[in-house]
Amino acid sequence: MKTWIYRHYKNKDYEVIWVGRHTETLEELVFYRALYNSEEFWDNALWVRPKSMFCWNEIVDWEELPRFRYIWDL
Repeated sequence: MKTWIYRHYKNKDYEVIWVGRHTETLEELVFYRALYNSEEFWDNALWVRPKSMFCWNEIVDWEELPRFRYIWDL
C-alpha cells in the first residue's frame, strides 16, 4: 500500500499517516486524516479502519470503484 494522498469514492481527499497493527488480532489498520473541514466531525478529522476495508471496492451507480484511490505523494 502506497502512503500519502487518497481520494474517497465520494470525492473527499485523505492523507494516509501510517499502517499499524491491532495489538490483539495483529490485523493491519490504516491511520488517515481528512484533508477537508467538516462541521459534522471536526476539521481534518483523524480516522482508522482495517486495511481490508480501506482497500475494498464499492458499487456506485452500477460501477465498481475503489473505496479509496491513490492519487499522489506529498
